[in-house]
Amino acid sequence: MNTNNKVMPIVLLVDNGSICADATKQLRVLAQNLSAVAGTKIYPVSLRHADKISANLLEGEEAQVFRSFMDKCLLQGSRQFIVVPLFFAEGNAVTELIVNHLLSLQASYSGFTFQVADVVYPLPSGEPLLANIMYDQILIAAQNSKMVKKNIVLVDHGSPQKCVTEVRKHLASSVQEMLAENLKLEQAVMERRKGDKYLFNGELLQDWLTRKAESGEKLAIVCLLFFLAGRHAGKGGDIDQICRNVMDKYPEFNIVVSPLVSEHKELISILLARLQTAQQQLQLSTL
Repeated sequence: MNTNNKVMPIVLLVDNGSICADATKQLRVLAQNLSAVAGTKIYPVSLRHADKISANLLEGEEAQVFRSFMDKCLLQGSRQFIVVPLFFAEGNAVTELIVNHLLSLQASYSGFTFQVADVVYPLPSGEPLLANIMYDQILIAAQNSKMVKKNIVLVDHGSPQKCVTEVRKHLASSVQEMLAENLKLEQAVMERRKGDKYLFNGELLQDWLTRKAESGEKLAIVCLLFFLAGRHAGKGGDIDQICRNVMDKYPEFNIVVSPLVSEHKELISILLARLQTAQQQLQLSTL
């Protein structure tokens, strides 16, 4: 690790974390690709969970978790940090967990400065390039299956925070403008907490798919608003299982799932822009 903090801050690409090895592997690939275009080392670090993954599943290299990684860097003398959040929305993970960790560390180490970059889809402006990515993912799903582009649903995890749902809604509106007039991009959520106060999340994916199948539709495209494979998205994940369950019940109903956001090459362009802005902000704050 570079301890010449006046020249080279430590840069972290931080995701929420998963107990699935594939998520850490994909995070590492993203960090490597971002490093290549940024010209500086990017460290793939998970906010939590990833330290439960056996190193044997990660080519012998344990996953880095945020707090322990930061402690190690600080003990080695690093004092400047840039955090690039791999999050769509500025929810509690970014505004509370990451920032609170950094502030508590800042209180313990002299000369410690940091800059947290914007999330991938900051509201109210959003990110047009992400809308382009999601549109491309819809096209890829349709072309790979030779399906007519209809019954398209944009699906996110589901969050108790309204700001996360607002990102999905804003993004869906932006993607809708790219679609033909006769196509409607609908929305659903993988899971939702019980209770009326969480109805803002919208319809459950399973209910949406079942409704389409029962109405006689023969196909649907599920567009994933997920970065990485893990327990929820990716092969064998919760969404995969939801789709399989519906298709088992309705054999004539075919569901195609889009690629993950991390699999689109233009995600790196967004992350690079976030990093470059954060670098400028850190430089200004330390003048």
